[in-house]
Amino acid sequence: MSLRSPPLSAVHERADASFTDFGGWEMPVEFESIRVEHEAVRSEVGKFDVSHMGQITVDGPDAATLTQRLTTNDVTALDPGEAQYAAITNADGIMLDDTVVYRLPVDAADEFLFVPNAGHDGEMTERWLTERDDRDLDATVTNRTEEYAMLAVQGPEAPDLLAAETDADLRSLSQFEVTDGTVAGVDSLVARTGYTGERGFEILCPWDDAEAVWSALDCQPCGLGARDTLRLEMGFLLSGQEFHPVDEPRTPHEAGIGWTVKLDTEFVGRDALEGVAADGPEEKLVGIELVDRGVPRHGYDVTTPDGEAIGHVTSGTMSPTLGKPIALAYVPAAYAEPDESVRVVVRGEPKKARTRSTPFLDR
Repeated sequence: MSLRSPPLSAVHERADASFTDFGGWEMPVEFESIRVEHEAVRSEVGKFDVSHMGQITVDGPDAATLTQRLTTNDVTALDPGEAQYAAITNADGIMLDDTVVYRLPVDAADEFLFVPNAGHDGEMTERWLTERDDRDLDATVTNRTEEYAMLAVQGPEAPDLLAAETDADLRSLSQFEVTDGTVAGVDSLVARTGYTGERGFEILCPWDDAEAVWSALDCQPCGLGARDTLRLEMGFLLSGQEFHPVDEPRTPHEAGIGWTVKLDTEFVGRDALEGVAADGPEEKLVGIELVDRGVPRHGYDVTTPDGEAIGHVTSGTMSPTLGKPIALAYVPAAYAEPDESVRVVVRGEPKKARTRSTPFLDR
């Protein structure tokens, strides 16, 4: 099966980016180097092509009811122009995906946009359509993933850079808010969201206009490699790593996002998660910092100092900002408090480590 290509694929090729298969998309993993791109975002500003993320709209009289049924947060709490982070769970409360749900601005007050992870747009569109038909709801569900580009501009200087290219009032845009505006003369949606922990925005624009917007944002292009190290320093989840319905079946409470679960709403998986919330999860996702030299990687065992296996690493890297090896891992709840002494088995060698609260960086 051939890989899907983002609208800026030719632009990235001309920039000599290296590419990787990510969720069925051929995406740039780095342009200059992961470290250079990471540091640009932490100290100045960088731009990302995140068009591999899904974009699905839901509109009509029952759009809110349908979206509420399939996401764990409280969609009814959103006013036009607001967004929220949520999980999508099955009947057992296991995470199928995480997503940001936007209630679009005033001129589309009955329309929602939700953004599933790479390669999940078809599955999630079908899930919404099936639920709509089963419940006989009046809503239109449209997969627009290949109609729109999604770009991110992130870093301390992102507001100034974007302000020079947009008529949107960025100063009035709070975290998790979205507005209409033009960027480089292109009609767009501009959201105060991101995946790096820095100040920044995500821009949704028509597929064919992506190059005009990308070119107008004169800053360091960044690939998925830097996006991963940036999100890991913040302790943000990555689909397929921190959760997967088959390979890593986890509830939102295990994954550390139980705050997105609103049990006073009706959604698929609510009854199962009510029990988890009452009893507490048996295992939790924690941050881990190695004391010894070594780099923790996905799948490495976590043990007690005596060598008893208690968990495993889901994501790990050498933090470019901290200069320390860091990881996310699932361990029993009894080991989930900060400063627990553990070991991470790196290439057969147990390395001294300690548990950490996340984010690893104070942002």
